[in-house]
Amino acid sequence: MKTSAMGPSGRMAARRAAKGSVTRGAARAGLTARGVIYLLIGVLALRIAFGDSKQQADRGGALAEIAHEPFGAVLLWALGIGLAGMALWQLSEAVFGSVGPDGGKAKQRLPALARCVFYAFVAYSVLLFAAGAGDGGGSSDEQSRDVTAKVLGMPAGQWIVGIAAACVIGTGVWIGIRAVRRDFHEDLKLGEMSRRARRLVDITGVGGGVACGLVFAAAGAFALRAAIRYRPDQAKGLDDTLCSFAGTPFGPWLLALVAAGVALFGLFSFALARWSRL
Repeated sequence: MKTSAMGPSGRMAARRAAKGSVTRGAARAGLTARGVIYLLIGVLALRIAFGDSKQQADRGGALAEIAHEPFGAVLLWALGIGLAGMALWQLSEAVFGSVGPDGGKAKQRLPALARCVFYAFVAYSVLLFAAGAGDGGGSSDEQSRDVTAKVLGMPAGQWIVGIAAACVIGTGVWIGIRAVRRDFHEDLKLGEMSRRARRLVDITGVGGGVACGLVFAAAGAFALRAAIRYRPDQAKGLDDTLCSFAGTPFGPWLLALVAAGVALFGLFSFALARWSRL
């Protein structure tokens, strides 16, 4: 009797195909592209910390910086294709599961699906920008205020924004905790790394993860304040969130420290592209 259900051997074959060289290559290209963007955002934020107020420390600013460089158009196309590869990899993780004992569970697959949607959107905006038909996503600050205003205008909008903001804060805390605990070791081929390489990966992974977690938590806090006060103009994107660290009692030095951490996360993404267990 024939059945349409895929047996264990069929599922394993499908998973092996999904994890083939093409998908692994797409994953490494995507991680590299992500690394370039975070590294540039960190550098732009460092410039702001040291007095260059004309910079825009978000994805739009990073893409504009690339566009002004020699062969900038080629680099933009490469970034867009790499980010599309990241979306493909996350789709594979969502459909077939990731490496590790819990890779096939919903708690791993659902976040992978969300990341797939996110990176697909980012890749689309970068490719449009490369083709001269878009702005690379525009200003993250304007986007954040516009989205917050639209949601606050909906029934129960304050609750929706508040819950979303709390989730972003929780995500930031979770990212920071995982970085401090070095949970990223689970995703790396540690046996193939020298002692020096492992030390450098720990520095970039912990420093970059803590910095990104802090930025996420701060952005969520601004969104939560916007929800409580019903003031969409108080929501902040990546650029304004980073710049807000300069307004603390620690001044621009805290912004410089966080910016350096964001740049470290870019370098950590390069390490993941090299040594990830895909």
